[in-house]
Amino acid sequence: MVSLRRTVLLTGASGVVGSALIPELRAHRVVALSHRRRPPGPVAQVHGDLTKPRLGLSRQTYNTLTAQIDTVVHCGAVTDFATGARETSEVNVRGTENVVHFAAEADALLIYVSSAFVARIDTTRGQLGETSADPVHYLTSKQAAEQKVRESNVKAIIVRPSVVIGDSWSGQIARFQGLLALAAAVLRNAMPLLPLNPDSRIDVIPQDVVAKAITALMHRGEYGGEYWLTAGPAAPVAGELLDIVVKIGQHRGIDVTRPRPVAPDMIDRLVRPVFISSLPPIARRRFDDMLAMTALFSAAQPFESSLNQIPGLRCPCESDLERAFAASVRYLAAAKRIETNLLEVGA
Repeated sequence: MVSLRRTVLLTGASGVVGSALIPELRAHRVVALSHRRRPPGPVAQVHGDLTKPRLGLSRQTYNTLTAQIDTVVHCGAVTDFATGARETSEVNVRGTENVVHFAAEADALLIYVSSAFVARIDTTRGQLGETSADPVHYLTSKQAAEQKVRESNVKAIIVRPSVVIGDSWSGQIARFQGLLALAAAVLRNAMPLLPLNPDSRIDVIPQDVVAKAITALMHRGEYGGEYWLTAGPAAPVAGELLDIVVKIGQHRGIDVTRPRPVAPDMIDRLVRPVFISSLPPIARRRFDDMLAMTALFSAAQPFESSLNQIPGLRCPCESDLERAFAASVRYLAAAKRIETNLLEVGA
């Protein structure tokens, strides 16, 4: 195993995976390419833009980095399902092309962080009716970006995490999105209906497991291959995760009403005209985001998992994942100060 100190260019350093990677990369020199938010932790920082030539850097800075960087970990991406196809593609596809070009000039190993849900594009198409939040735009862009990586001549590894939740033990996470945003809505009784089969498996993976997997692959000193950073058959079912959210809410003194499962095809036919169309725009947007998230899990087979193939790692069991999810929900409730039903839904 290669253990030499590396110089790593990290994109998306302030995001969920990027911020979890920084502690794992403490033995290496990390340079974070940042666009808006400052990354956490003791890392060097350069201001840039994935969508611009030379990553938005001056020629001098770009040339200095290509001479120093030996590893690029590309986590930067638009992940908001409601962003729209054009902007999502601009960042996720064109941005990846620019990162690939940088890695080629630097002769660096590129680790591209994609999504396990690229395997579910076809099962997601056509499920969302009138919703403004469409995961297909995001997944199509990630699929296209993967192809850009494969077609290049760079030394590359593609990793595909599933739904990334907080740290396995503390639950800490940089941003509450996706499944945790759904958990927050349940705690606030803002999600009376859940368009999801309670027996659907929800593939979650703690952020520290993802970070350790990426770091281990970097340390191997090898390249090539595509790795599924997923729970696989150990993914817990939706009903169990929902029970965890309800129990944590009740422990915090919240009278949580367990959402009633409904068939996804009932949303546009019955639910939206009666309940959703009259809501204010921010509430409709929140509902659309929740619907887009649950669509990813509808009648889907478990992912494969590569975690057992990575030295030093193992695929978590179902009880490990339920415990980690509970830690994330507790962290969420404390961070958002969700204590009683007196809080406003949008707080």
